[in-house]
Amino acid sequence: MDFSENLCAREITEQIEEQTLCANAAKSRDTKGRERPERQCDLRTDYQRDRDRITHSASFRRLKHKTQVFISPEGDHYRTRLTHTLEVSQIARTISRALRLNEDLTEAIALGHDLGHTPFGHAGERALSCYIDGGFHHYEQSLRVVDKLEKQGQGLNLTYEVRNGILCHTNMTAETREGVIVRLADRIAYMNHDIDDSIKGGIISESDIPADIREGLGKSKSQRINTLVNAVVCCGSDEIKMAQPYFDLYNKLHEFLFEAVYKNPVAKGEEQKAVDLIKTLFCYYTENIDKLPPEYKSVAESDGDIRAAADYVSSMTDRYAIYKFNEIFIPESWMVM
Repeated sequence: MDFSENLCAREITEQIEEQTLCANAAKSRDTKGRERPERQCDLRTDYQRDRDRITHSASFRRLKHKTQVFISPEGDHYRTRLTHTLEVSQIARTISRALRLNEDLTEAIALGHDLGHTPFGHAGERALSCYIDGGFHHYEQSLRVVDKLEKQGQGLNLTYEVRNGILCHTNMTAETREGVIVRLADRIAYMNHDIDDSIKGGIISESDIPADIREGLGKSKSQRINTLVNAVVCCGSDEIKMAQPYFDLYNKLHEFLFEAVYKNPVAKGEEQKAVDLIKTLFCYYTENIDKLPPEYKSVAESDGDIRAAADYVSSMTDRYAIYKFNEIFIPESWMVM
């Protein structure tokens, strides 16, 4: 490849994309841009800048102390929302690279897709849904985080394609193939690491997985991931999908997990406590807006008390939510001399 010595590093990367990525890839040069126009970086493409903004954000750092599936698990090897995000990113980048799609865009979407998750996983999401018109959905909140809540209300000002991929990663179809890949990678990741965590926690054993799934997808986490990734890659980049019969087995595995793990009373034994804690904190802050941090008081002024309280409580880590609950509602110990 010949490049002009007058080109900056970003322009060279953009040329490499044009020459090496497939026709279906979302090229950095063709982005629909940002809501607030900015001068381009000389070193990084727009999608690379988005990836870096997400990685350096406060909401990304908080993911390390947010529940994935098991609430307050004992042990250092259970997944958190952060380790889940990194696994999704790895799987999505593998697929994107194999199909010659834009790996930087894929990575940015994957790293940002769960920024809006509440403490205590989907239990917290369900708790807040009781108070928000239309329900509280983490994918919508993830977009709200990057658009409005990060950087003391300035937002990260990400590109359209990254924002669309974040919003559409759960139950909608993204406009880019890179966004569709993240949606598939999300489920591939969480189904397989939830199996791993469930086996570690004594909830299920490998032999509990139906025989046809183990035979068709593999008898270990790495085999299943490899099979499912290959089932996506072999379909090509024209339409991002999973080849049969693997797609049927993939759905059957999800159904198995729903019954064996996600509804399991052992795995979900502390869930109602988490729901009650989140509801109690939410109601407290809607009634005491003056107790919110300054950036969330500004949200209350622009979007109302309910939205501000939901934004603040959903931003908390598991342990910070417990800390605030104890601080507000549990009497401090005292001693009479």
